[in-house]
Amino acid sequence: MAKRVRVVRMSVEQPLWRALTAYRILTMLYAILLAVFGREKYDRPWVAVAFLAVMTVWTLATLPKVAGAAACTKRFLGADLTLALVGILVTPLADFQAQHVDGPTLPSIWTAGSVLAFAIKGGWRWAAFASTFVAVANLIERAEPSRDTLHNVLLVWVASIAIGYVVEVARASERTLARALEIEAATRERERLARDIHDSVLQVLAMVQRRGTAIGGEAAELGRMAGEQEVALRTLVSSGLVPPTRVSEDAAEGAVVRTVETDDDETGVPAETDLRVLLAPHAGSRVTFAEPGAPVLLTPAAAGELAAAVGAALDNVRVHAGESAQAWILVEDWPDEVIVTVRDDGPGIPEGRLAQAEGEGRLGVALSIRGRLRDLGGTAELISVPGQGTEVELKVPKVSRGKAGSVR
Repeated sequence: MAKRVRVVRMSVEQPLWRALTAYRILTMLYAILLAVFGREKYDRPWVAVAFLAVMTVWTLATLPKVAGAAACTKRFLGADLTLALVGILVTPLADFQAQHVDGPTLPSIWTAGSVLAFAIKGGWRWAAFASTFVAVANLIERAEPSRDTLHNVLLVWVASIAIGYVVEVARASERTLARALEIEAATRERERLARDIHDSVLQVLAMVQRRGTAIGGEAAELGRMAGEQEVALRTLVSSGLVPPTRVSEDAAEGAVVRTVETDDDETGVPAETDLRVLLAPHAGSRVTFAEPGAPVLLTPAAAGELAAAVGAALDNVRVHAGESAQAWILVEDWPDEVIVTVRDDGPGIPEGRLAQAEGEGRLGVALSIRGRLRDLGGTAELISVPGQGTEVELKVPKVSRGKAGSVR
């Protein structure tokens, strides 16, 4: 059964909306407590009670509206800000001394929640718009604005604009990250296709060219044409023009998605593959295979890619070291990683030859070996001394098996 292992990257805005929800509830309770403990100062307590009752019902009823950007509409923001402004302006009706004595308004710091909603929803420009209305309302409410009043108004205005600007920067960073992940996913898919082409089509064309040239006659012409197609295809692959398959929408949105086709056991955890089974067919008169006595278990995807990398290394031995070269495969199963070493007794690789081959579009080592190991989170180290053979060491980390259907 196919299992889709998914790690979803949550939007950077979501914690801000959750914090705003908690802020609105806490400041609502704070405003109520201020009114209860200062009830003696109200000349018209029924005005304070009526407003706080409306504010409480509104706050609790509109909690879903501040759960995310989609739900927080312009109509809600306008109504929420209007309620805050009304609470500021009706404060002198409940307390006749409010215009002359510094003290909290009826909504108190609950008003800042409305401004913060503007900032999170629309950025610093929306925050400046909302905080300006709040500043004007506070100055009107105070017939004789004091230094503290001006200080508080300026503080709310600057803080809300700063928060709005931070939100805009976070959104831009999120879009950049999503685009980078999309490009990375497309690049990896392009490299995977290039590896498949190298391991199949290019190898066949190279073989046809060699055999045709050796046979001669009409076969030589066929070999020449195959060689031309090989060069053209290598150029296409190395230039990055191999079209990738469709990148999933999850990758474009910044999610990390990996799909593995495998059989599941009764717990729903993907079954593992014995690497020895995949490598054993390589053993023969010219290839010695040394394996541990116990199964070397990896996920099917990791085992398949590692076996393909070993096959690519052996292909390089046959092509560059000759049909008579001897090769050895050594498998080591460690607690946290699997190491496969492929060694040969060929002439070795001259210094700078790998870089030259990559420049010519011969990407066997770059894609079929190192590219595969990189995608698995492993490494491929190549050691070659002219006249003393070549050794390729492939390391793949083991993936711990956590809850059913998940990968940690």
